[in-house]
Amino acid sequence: MGTNPEHLPESDAPQKDGVTWIGRDRPPFERAHEPHAVHPPGGPLSLTAEDQGGAQRKWLIRGVVIAVVLAVAIALWVSRHAKPALTALADKTTAPLISVMVPSLKSVTSNVTFSGAIAARYDMPIGNDGDTGRVMAVYVEAGDHVRRGQILAKLDDAVVIPQVNRLAASLELARAQAELSQAEYKRALGVAAAGALSAEDIEKRRATSVTDAANVKVAAAQLAESEARMRRTHITAPIDGVVLTRKAEVGQIANPGGEALFRVASGGEVEMRGQLAEQDLAQVTVGDAATVYLTGLPRAFSGHVRLLGAIIDPQTRLGEIRIALTPDPALRPGAFARGAVTIGKAQRPVVPQTAVLADTAGSYVFIVNGQGKAERRAVRVVDTGADGIVIGSGLTGTERVVTTAGGFLRDGEPVQVASAAATAGVRGESH
Repeated sequence: MGTNPEHLPESDAPQKDGVTWIGRDRPPFERAHEPHAVHPPGGPLSLTAEDQGGAQRKWLIRGVVIAVVLAVAIALWVSRHAKPALTALADKTTAPLISVMVPSLKSVTSNVTFSGAIAARYDMPIGNDGDTGRVMAVYVEAGDHVRRGQILAKLDDAVVIPQVNRLAASLELARAQAELSQAEYKRALGVAAAGALSAEDIEKRRATSVTDAANVKVAAAQLAESEARMRRTHITAPIDGVVLTRKAEVGQIANPGGEALFRVASGGEVEMRGQLAEQDLAQVTVGDAATVYLTGLPRAFSGHVRLLGAIIDPQTRLGEIRIALTPDPALRPGAFARGAVTIGKAQRPVVPQTAVLADTAGSYVFIVNGQGKAERRAVRVVDTGADGIVIGSGLTGTERVVTTAGGFLRDGEPVQVASAAATAGVRGESH
């Protein structure tokens, strides 16, 4: 290693371990191609050109086989994991098949509905209209029927009764004095002709008689006032009716002009008070028949429109309506109620609920015109019943109305009408 081989002659270059040193000036080594050379035993093995060609063909065949196997495997994986191709549900060139019906005219009762509460027709508050006093006794309860003049509660009269007795005694004293004065005046008149009394004495006795008679009237007025105060210690019912509320309690101080101690419904009459929409108020008149429903009660209560409000609230656009009702124990003031007023009867077409659609332009249905095309028809819904939706305008009752799937149709689109037998078969299968 490290020795320069050029100092050795070319002919004398030694060979060591089968390695020949080649100088710079030596011609390039040329290997003789001996196709049938055979290496001695123990020497390196080399393939001939024919053997090399066979090996290349084998590797080519193996590559082709591997490529085919990979292609088949990829095809199988794609077939299992790829999404199925979408199949058209229907041919776009085929008109959709629909079912229609002809709505017959039915006698429909038009109602106006509203909500409100039950109230006493004449709700009268009753309180203390006398002097301030303490409640000593209460004789009625809420819900009791009372008569006019019946005592509802009693106030403390311990001070008023002695005043009445004193004024009664004063009245008797005044009357006795008036009678005495009157008698003296009459005697003076009897002796006036004899000249026993002067004219001045007679005039004094007359004045005394008149004064004593006036004192009798003053005492009588004072006694009447005191008796009236005593009567006001008794809180009585001014009318016949039913006690709605009782707020009087024993020991309570009742002030004049304060909170009502009782509320009484005059005659037990009740009514429903509600609010009616502005557009419906114009269709209702006083005397129209009405029906009232209470929450939790299956039966209805009949009545009639008693009063309509004279004004409409500018904020809510509602007007007052009152329904007169027959007194009933179930009609308790304050109960929530729903009312319906019958405004008329008419022949109107009724269609299924699935036939009526709505959008920003309003309610509409699709009908099939004479050209076999879907046609949009605007309608006005006036009521909803068990039979379907009542149409106020837009249909005459002779059109072929699309009952279902109207939302998938376009205005002017050709359609095919299913036969009645096919429609009935589909309905039977769905059941």
